[in-house]
This record gives sequence, C-alpha cells and structure tokens, in this order.
Amino acid sequence: MKQIIQSYKTGKMEMIEVPIPACGENGILVQTSYSLISAGTEKMLIDIAKKSMLGKAKARPDLVQQVLNKVKKEGLFSTIQKVRTKLEVPVPLGYSCAGRVLMTGSKIKTLQPDDRVACAGAGFANHAEVNFVPKNLAVKIPDSVTDEQAAFTTLAVIALQGVRQCNPTIGERVVVIGVGLIGLITVQLLKSNGCDVLAIDIDQNRLNLAEKLGADAIAESQSIIEATDHFTSGIGADAVIITAASKSNQIVSDAGSISRLKGRVIMVGMIPINIPRDIYYKKELDFRLSMSYGPGRYDPEYEINGQDYPLPYVRWTEKRNMETILKFIAQRRLDVDSLITHRFDFGQVLDAYKMINGEIDEPYLGVLLKYDTTRQHEPPIAVRTSSPTGKKEITIGLIGAGNFAQSVLLPRIFKEDCVLDTLVETNPVNSAVVSKKYPIRRIASNLDDVLNDDKINTIFITTPHYLHDAQVIQALQAGKHVFVEKPLAISEDSLEQVKSVYEKVDRHLMVGFNRRFSNHAQKIREQLCAIQTPVVMNYIINAGLIPAEHWIQNPNIGGGRIIGEVCHFVDFMQYISDSNISAVFATAIRTENKKFYHNDSVQITLDFQNGSIGNIAYHALGDSSLPKEYFEVSGGGFTAKSYDFKRTELTFNGKSKRFSTHSQDKGFTMEYRSFIRAVKGEIPAPIKFDSLYITTLTTFRILESIQTGLKLNI
Repeated sequence: MKQIIQSYKTGKMEMIEVPIPACGENGILVQTSYSLISAGTEKMLIDIAKKSMLGKAKARPDLVQQVLNKVKKEGLFSTIQKVRTKLEVPVPLGYSCAGRVLMTGSKIKTLQPDDRVACAGAGFANHAEVNFVPKNLAVKIPDSVTDEQAAFTTLAVIALQGVRQCNPTIGERVVVIGVGLIGLITVQLLKSNGCDVLAIDIDQNRLNLAEKLGADAIAESQSIIEATDHFTSGIGADAVIITAASKSNQIVSDAGSISRLKGRVIMVGMIPINIPRDIYYKKELDFRLSMSYGPGRYDPEYEINGQDYPLPYVRWTEKRNMETILKFIAQRRLDVDSLITHRFDFGQVLDAYKMINGEIDEPYLGVLLKYDTTRQHEPPIAVRTSSPTGKKEITIGLIGAGNFAQSVLLPRIFKEDCVLDTLVETNPVNSAVVSKKYPIRRIASNLDDVLNDDKINTIFITTPHYLHDAQVIQALQAGKHVFVEKPLAISEDSLEQVKSVYEKVDRHLMVGFNRRFSNHAQKIREQLCAIQTPVVMNYIINAGLIPAEHWIQNPNIGGGRIIGEVCHFVDFMQYISDSNISAVFATAIRTENKKFYHNDSVQITLDFQNGSIGNIAYHALGDSSLPKEYFEVSGGGFTAKSYDFKRTELTFNGKSKRFSTHSQDKGFTMEYRSFIRAVKGEIPAPIKFDSLYITTLTTFRILESIQTGLKLNI
C-alpha cells in the first residue's frame, strides 16, 4: 500500500510503498476512501520539520534539555546515535479519515467487513491506503452521510470538545476567535446550542463563510474590542472560544479583555499560554483547555486497548463525540460540504501539500484526499525485496523494529557475520525506515512469514513485553534459534510454558541481559575468578519516574518495572557472583501520592547458592540528571566500584586500577556477537537457560515478597 510521510530531520515529504498493517485483536483494518488534511496542525508539523537543527532546538527547548541529560549519563557518542535514529524516523501525517472495514480483530463485535467507518487519531487514521484503527477510534457511518462528509469527523470532534468545555447555555453570547475549519464548525455547534455568535478572523472570505453558516455577527481581528462591545451591548462575552493559531500571546490577552465579569475563555487552538494576570484576575475569568477529542484521549487503556469508560460516569468520550458529530451531519445540523475547497486524488497528495506550504499561491480551507477504492489489498505481504550479497551461516528474521531495535540492535547486527532476511513489523513507517537503511530482503507484517521460512534459522524478538513468551514458544517450535529482548515472560505460567517447550528442542534461547557482556563487567569477573570466595554486592539504580499510566506499568502489557527492568540487575549479580539465586526478600515504598507507582522504589535482598549476598536499591525518587547505575562488589580483600558503565575502579591489596570507556559500555555489541557465535557452534550458550529461568522467576518472587512481607526461596 501507499502512505504519505515526512522526514522530521529534513522536512522532505514523500509517498512510500509499505506493507499494510497487521490487524490487532482490539481493532480493525480500514481501506481509506477519503482523508482530510488538517491544514493548521499539519502545516505546523511541516514547518518545524523544515527548520535547521538550531531551529528545532529553539522550537522544542524541553527536548534539548533531555538530550543534554542523556549526554551526561550515556556519553556523547551514544546520545548522538539515539538522536539521529529518532530524527530518521519519519512522521506519518493525517488523523481524520473515512473508509471501509477490510478485517476485524478477534475482540471486535460491533463492526464487520464492508462496514463504512469514520476513523480518528494520529498514528491510526493516517493519509494511507489502509490503516489499523483501534475500536474506540472508529465509528460506523450512518447511511445518509457520505464518506467525504465523514472524513471531517475527527476535526469536528475537536470543535465539539471545545464547545463542551465552554458549557454554553441558550441565549449566551459567545465569541469565536479564528474561523478556520475548527472555528467554522464551532460556530455551527454553538448555534445548535442556542447561542448568539460573533466570529473573529483576519480573513474576510472566511468571515463571510462564517456568516453564511450561522454567525450572528462577524469582525476582523483589529476590531475585536469594538465589535464585541457592540455585539454584547457593553456587557462583554459570556464565553470566548479560541480556535486560532498564532505565535503571539495577544489573542489570549484580547480574549480576557472582551470577556464579561466571571466569563469563560476556552483554548482550542495553538496559542502560547501566558495569561495576563491583571485582566483575568480582576474579572475572575475561568480559563479552560480543551483536550482535542475528549475523554479517552492520550489514555492507552482507552485508545489502544479498547477499554471504554462507563457512560453514566463519563457521558462524552472520544467515540461518543464522534457518534454525535456523525448524527449532526446526518440531520443536516452541521454543514461540512461548504467547507470543502479542494479535492485531490491521493496520487497527487504532494501537490496538495505544496498548496498548504505556500508553494502554490491559492486560498484553501477543507482539503480532501480521495483514494482509489478499487485497489485490492491482500493480507500483509512482502513489498520490498533486495538480495543481500553472499551466503551467511546465520539468516535472521527480526520481529519488531521500534526505537530500541533501530537505535541499538540493528546497527550492531549488521556488523556481524549474518544476514537479516525478513523484518516483521506491524507499523508500516518503521518498516519503511529500516528497509531504506539496511539491505533486508523483504518486509512483512505476519509472524508466519518468518516461522514458515526454512531459510531463516534465527529469530530476534523486540516486540512489546506481553508478546514475548508466545513468540518465543512459536519460534522454538518452528525450529529457530531465538534471541528475545527482556523480559522472557511477564507471568509465571508463561515462563513455565517457555521452559517446557525449550526442554524439548535443541535450539539456543537467549534473553537480552546485556550488562554482563560489558567490558566493565568482564574486568570485575576476571579479578573475582582468581579469588573464589563468596561476595557482597550492592547495586543502586536511579531509575527515574515513569508515570503510572505508561504502558510498561500495565501488568498485562509491560509487566511493570520489576519484571521489565530489575531483571537486568538480577542477571548481572548472578553473573558477577557466578551463582544462581536461592532466596529473595523485598520491600517497597508505600505512599498515598498517586504520582508514584508503588513498586517503582524497592529494596531487594538476594541470597545466592554459593553463599554470596546482594542488595538492589532500585528507585524512581532521585534527580534524573544524575548517573543511573552504581555497582559495588567486595570479596576476598578485593573491591570493585563501577559508575554507570563508564568508569570502574578495582582495588586489591592496597592497589587501585581504573578502567574507563569514552561512553557507556552496556555490553550490547558483545551480547549480540556472543549469541551469533553460539548459534554457529563456536562457543557454548552465552547464558545458560537455568540462569535465564531463575532471573525471570526471581522477578516474580520479588513482587510476591513485597506483597507478603516474606523471604521466599527460589
């Protein structure tokens, strides 16, 4: 299929050929018939992307600070590599479309193939021939509404949520500042609520259209004070809805000036928020922000996992707002046809953006893209083939190509003696990035494409945590060697299933516990091997705060930070002590502060079979600009201290040696190299399965110990 993307690095836009996305269980595949270009939002993204690196930095100073913090913690080279990878990921454009259902996920009960639907959401309702859309972001289109009209649904929902935040009552006088697409829809919705509306803009043509669509009065921006005074008989506006876009704070100031005492100002558009205290304070104004589509927005449980909010408690969600808009269009209470100024065939989409960018001097408002719905789209298939040169003993299928795979795994794998044959990736944009950068024979969206391919003997898995166990089992049963990023499983039952399958096959299985392969770890082990005594270990991890709503905190998706990250430090201690864990005791900070997830700050004590002991202090309470990891081990008169895998001090018999690396050395390169060598038969398994198993089992026991307050045997 074809999709339009933009490079965030250069600003260049292009149409690319990618596989159609996979259909997840909580969503549908939609063949797009029309999509709407949101000129304001998309032009803003385009303008930022076209800026120089300095210009981007000025536009996003918050991200600059994040980069500087990363340099402190991980080193310049590692940070530059990650920033480059991030900039190379193109941005999919579009968030409002309509089309026909091609396929439904297993948990979809209310929609079926051939249903017409309106779709919402950046990253889902893209300018693409086929989109995967989660169920709460798709609504069935009434028979009396055309696909053209339905393509406006998402944009209209933004206006509707602004009106809901305004909470208008019959007879109120409301001023709408900015009558682009969202402003013109806002005018109509306010009229449906029985309000008198004054429309303000700098464009007389748009003001004329606002008057045609129901505005009681119109005025140009420079006359806003006088016009409002006349419109409200000197009382001031009951409410002001800002649907304009500007770099100036003047609009916020004007909105306060034209409001009545105890009036309301609602921000929908893209305006700097610097509220002039004197104006707003003396009138005791109510300033409100409107969160785009409404309740559910930015909540992954709602948008991605399909968990609805109960109607009696949350009357108007994203989806129910979409249904309302479609009902208004069907009842002819909302006119979107008058907003359409241009229709482009999808093949001419770049011409549409030339007009929006000002390369073509022509006024525009509603710009629709029309798709060829006669094209047949088969289930996900390979769309790009390039034959890697030379035969290699290791032929790899990669499942998942997100940020980690692109910035860490792929640059290292392609330096090894192997071939990356097939990429399986559900996100078409990620597929496009990787296939352009690396000589992959094919890209696809179906796991079976690698499992059933006899040429592929090795699988790398970098998918979300909850998918790991099932994909490992399938790959092992298909006779493949498997490397899976941590964790191996997020439940004990799943771990036992992996163990049962592994014991029946003669294949290598490795988990991405990379720190033991660091040169810093190797230096410490070399000294300890000569001592042969139990050791005492202390590991302090300044992990930083991750919000409770983040996917990794969801026990059913990410498994939580103990399963998803503490596993690294458990494995590292097993390696340093050269012994498996025998028992664990753990406690966690308890707080009423909902900002902190309880198991993010824990103290863990580990007993080892050879008599060693270890303490892990993993917390989310420190200054995030400081180094993340500090490790110390002592035994037989020897002490080693490692600082964030950049500097290690080794002290024995009163003499100290220092080992340093220019940037963080977390062991990724040697980790992948060791696995590939093991698959070739050159070395034994880099990590024995019983160690992988015990590390994962220990994370489950840590959680159990926190809950029970007991010391538990492994």
